[in-house]
Amino acid sequence: MKSPIQKPTFKIALCAIIAALAVMLMLITSLIPVGTYALPCFAGALLIAIVIEYGAKWALGVYAVVSVLSFFVAGDKEAVLYFAMLFGYYPVLKAFIEGKLKSKLVQYVLKFALFNAAAVGSFFIATKLMAVPAEEFTLFGIYMPLVFLAFGNLFFLLYDFALTTFVMFYVRKIREKLLHIFK
Repeated sequence: MKSPIQKPTFKIALCAIIAALAVMLMLITSLIPVGTYALPCFAGALLIAIVIEYGAKWALGVYAVVSVLSFFVAGDKEAVLYFAMLFGYYPVLKAFIEGKLKSKLVQYVLKFALFNAAAVGSFFIATKLMAVPAEEFTLFGIYMPLVFLAFGNLFFLLYDFALTTFVMFYVRKIREKLLHIFK
């Protein structure tokens, strides 16, 4: 017998709930000062459940829905850019990279190359196309994109570790309860 969480109606419902929660997080990015950076990370982390339960195709579908809806409803377009450029699809890519590549060194080189490409791309899109003022990248009057990138790499390492921890927590605690509730 098919598990209840594998039924098509449950798949659609769970994906819709996760998408709604992620869009809600993106919606409140303009209300919380650190929301520009933190909330796209949390919104992307929600996709872990979809990756684990239904695979990359469903998770990428939720990512696309959240990206498009966030563009229309979120007040902080820079946060939407961060979600769309990296944090929204990173949980899917993380699962793919860690599932296909056995060498931890190669995994981290690829992950950091991806992060740095996304960070630099986001910076140029934000400054050139979205007209984000240079003051956004200034601290105490010093223009600091490279310092921000260095700290971004450190943050990304912590984010990757947090996602790994959340995957283990989801599989050991949340998934078990979901399966038990919907038996």
